[in-house]
Amino acid sequence: MAKTIDLHVHSNRSDGTFSPAQLVDYAMEKGLAAFALTDHDTIDGLEEAAAYAEGLKSGFVQATQPFSQSAHGPSAFSDDDNRSGKNTVSPESVPEVIPGIELSTEYQGQDIHILGLYIDPKNTAFCGKLQEFVDSRDIRNRKMCGLLQAHGIQITYDELLSENPHAVITRAHYAKYMLAHGYIKNMKEAFERYIDDNGPCYVPREKVTPTQAVQLILEANGIPVLAHPTLYHMSDQRLDILTATLKSAGLMGIEAIYSTYTPAEERKIRALAAKYDLLVSGGSDFHGANKPGLDLGSGYGKLFIPYSILEALKSRQEF
Repeated sequence: MAKTIDLHVHSNRSDGTFSPAQLVDYAMEKGLAAFALTDHDTIDGLEEAAAYAEGLKSGFVQATQPFSQSAHGPSAFSDDDNRSGKNTVSPESVPEVIPGIELSTEYQGQDIHILGLYIDPKNTAFCGKLQEFVDSRDIRNRKMCGLLQAHGIQITYDELLSENPHAVITRAHYAKYMLAHGYIKNMKEAFERYIDDNGPCYVPREKVTPTQAVQLILEANGIPVLAHPTLYHMSDQRLDILTATLKSAGLMGIEAIYSTYTPAEERKIRALAAKYDLLVSGGSDFHGANKPGLDLGSGYGKLFIPYSILEALKSRQEF
């Protein structure tokens, strides 16, 4: 059976619902050889995921979830472990945890996301810039809470943080709060009435440019990748200009395999990758329950990201 990977995954340290350790367990259940933890503008979950995976390999920790024979492949446990009820896994079944991030940027008034793969999470300059992102988010979130209060939503930033410990607060967290406290009937309503880009309670956050994000990732010894370009709904010419600009800044890859792509869209992005000598990357953009029906590794059921994609990325990084 061919080894598969997923290079775009979110945990509850941003707007996913799985903890970093749970993602390692679930990646094992899905039979993935590797996955990249790419939370929005934070690396807070990387240490937990890496330490947990290393502990599983060394036998110092046991898996928190049981695994069984399934359509995803054979159990991660040995037969003896399955019979004894222990959650000890075979080292070769533990996926590689790739340290990553998804940086939010702005290009000509539009949100553009840049993935960083194999970043060095201890890089001083990189960590300093991320702290600036955190400070900027805090200011913006306090303003948004104030606007929501003025529109009859009893919410404070401290309450939002207490209900979402360790998470980077995004608009999805506001929507979940309003839903849980009975202010709206569904999360879509939160955006439509209050917090979409043109909503009365939305406050834009200071963002870096895509070029700056590429350079920041390079400084952290990472591989910068343009995330899900078809989602930006650009004309072919505008997307080509953006790609060329980022390539000149050091862009190394583009997400050509993605959960929502049609075959024609994948061919288009692969052609763009070939034109600018960019590596092909691929990911599900898994968020757990926050994106119903979208699964780790397989997206909406047809996603397939071969291990050869990761081998090419590793070769370019070593070079």
